[in-house]
Amino acid sequence: MATMDIFKQDAFGMISLTDALNKQEFQPSYFRNKGLFVPKPVRTETVAIEEKNGVLSVIQTSERGAPLDQKTGQKRKIRDFRTVRIAKGDRINASEISGIRAFGSETELMQVQAEVADRFNGPSGLMRDVELTWEFQMLGAIQGIVYDADGSSVIYNWFNEFGVNQAAEIDFDLDNANPASGAVRKVCNQVIRQMQKAAAGAWVPGRTYVEAICGDAFWDDLTAHKEVRETYLNTQEAADLRNDVGMAYESFRYGGILWTNYRGTDDGSKVALNTNQAKFYPVGANGAFQMAFAPGEFFDTINLPGQPVYALTVPDRDRNAFVDVEVYSYPLPICTRPAMLQRAKRT
Repeated sequence: MATMDIFKQDAFGMISLTDALNKQEFQPSYFRNKGLFVPKPVRTETVAIEEKNGVLSVIQTSERGAPLDQKTGQKRKIRDFRTVRIAKGDRINASEISGIRAFGSETELMQVQAEVADRFNGPSGLMRDVELTWEFQMLGAIQGIVYDADGSSVIYNWFNEFGVNQAAEIDFDLDNANPASGAVRKVCNQVIRQMQKAAAGAWVPGRTYVEAICGDAFWDDLTAHKEVRETYLNTQEAADLRNDVGMAYESFRYGGILWTNYRGTDDGSKVALNTNQAKFYPVGANGAFQMAFAPGEFFDTINLPGQPVYALTVPDRDRNAFVDVEVYSYPLPICTRPAMLQRAKRT
């Protein structure tokens, strides 16, 4: 029969748990899987962002009080931005452990490890919420404003932080029953031109392109639009349009833009896009989006490059009645080119 003493094993130490958790295949998320945000581990709780001649870039942080490496004859600013903490815990009570008995080829240690792993990374484990929070923050960053979980408190407004005016919302006029010839394509060209002009060197011809994530109503009107349908009805990619099997939560290219029907959480509120809007951002632009990770708040992690997540168990030292399992993450999703971001409404 397993007891609470089993948690004294090295297998339940922070380093071992963190290594194991980072090797797991995390729950899929659109922006994480896309690789849009370049991971940037830092050694301090702040991230330094350099602005030089209107171009923003993330630079390696240094210890407080250390001299800055500054060149003469160039106008540049360096600002520090504090990473945020995501933390959540669960509790395993002694009664749950005492009921574990070895059977077959599995030892009690293996079974307790499986229980702990499920609390961390199971279908309803702690990592599900951490990953959902990352997705929520990345969704904010590609729009230029990173919100806290309440959806109203602003963590960072990258437009305001760097004195950039947010581009006006573009009306795609998708509900027009008699649109002018080529109207949608002309607006697509407008989006691409505005983004290229605002790139300040980040646009790489042949590699950088525009993606738009669309709310459901915007997507439905776009894929039903006469101009879009006429373009695709004679192409091999138009099977869904011809056969009316639907294109919900799919992607297609039109007007030089990759259009994607973004799927957030099913409740339409936790992680979601306004149903009538589309958001445009660059893909393949040098350093446009980065995800900084600061080190944990523990002695074992101080001054080391930050990891995406830290996991640890905290035994009840007073009564030996439970063990808390906890996850911590210290991210900062960064948009270094907020002037490139565009937005649109369907009507």
